[in-house]
Amino acid sequence: MKKIISIFTILALLTILIFTGYSYAAALDTIDIKTDKTTVRPGEEVKVTAEFGQNLGAYTFSVAYDKNIFEYVSVDGGTANDTTDKVNVVYHDATGGTNPRTNMSVTFRAKADITTSNPTEFTITATGLANSDASVTFDDITTPIVKNVTVEPAYVDYELKLEHAGDIIKGKENAMTVSYSSPMGKYYEHARLIAEATTPQGANVKLLATDQANLEHDIIQSGWGDAQGYKIGGKDVAQVLQAKGIFSEVGDYTITLKLIDRDNSDQVIAEKAFIFKAVDETQVTPSNPETPSEEVPQEPTEEMPPVLPKTGYNIYVPIVIVLLAVVSSCIYYSKRK
Repeated sequence: MKKIISIFTILALLTILIFTGYSYAAALDTIDIKTDKTTVRPGEEVKVTAEFGQNLGAYTFSVAYDKNIFEYVSVDGGTANDTTDKVNVVYHDATGGTNPRTNMSVTFRAKADITTSNPTEFTITATGLANSDASVTFDDITTPIVKNVTVEPAYVDYELKLEHAGDIIKGKENAMTVSYSSPMGKYYEHARLIAEATTPQGANVKLLATDQANLEHDIIQSGWGDAQGYKIGGKDVAQVLQAKGIFSEVGDYTITLKLIDRDNSDQVIAEKAFIFKAVDETQVTPSNPETPSEEVPQEPTEEMPPVLPKTGYNIYVPIVIVLLAVVSSCIYYSKRK
């Protein structure tokens, strides 16, 4: 009998303990992970936020990131431990349920020296999830939730130039400069420079440049460089080619430079048209004509003027007046006598 009583007593105690600390596990299917940006510029910040969909009193979230692209900045909603490639955020409501959280967030900054496009991701897992009074615990999130972002510079369009000095003379080799540049150019694995031309009827034009192997290329006919293209992009991109333009006839020509992407069906990256007027050599006016020898300027010499200008006080005027006065006096006295 005592044995039966002991068994019932143990069962009763176990029942009390079970129901006193009653809790159960459930899936936290209301959680939503998001980022405030999908494209991030070098030096900019991005925030990764976990919205719980309900109150949580305890949790540990782990946010993994690429340490070559991002650096940890701050956390909201817990105590963070940054391991340089993962941030662990721990929260426990020490008030016993009066201060639960509905979300937590971690802020990262993209490294300022990035010059290429970098698709990357944040992966989020969680353990120790419980509601505000710990009456419900939630299953661990062991399958990572992935959020994709791209760190990419603010690219500046490529600028094309085709320059020359002086007149374009038909049939002559006219020195020209071909160039493209960008202070921050988008990366292309296989870009290429080509040119197209429109000419007067029956005329043709060549745009010749010589490569490092001393081979001459007509950019209009065959483009510049390897036919499969070459890599360009990054900070302060610039390529300058010293070229020769040969215009066969007098008239108006248009040369259009194009930078194309060979990996994307020759899509045009940048394009610009340049207009030239070719003239005959006899039409060219010398820019610095020589001064004829017979017109060499001489030093000016001073010459006496033929008549001196009347300036100052004339001494003959008072003398004439005195003589007239004397004569008049003599005539007067003669008449009185």
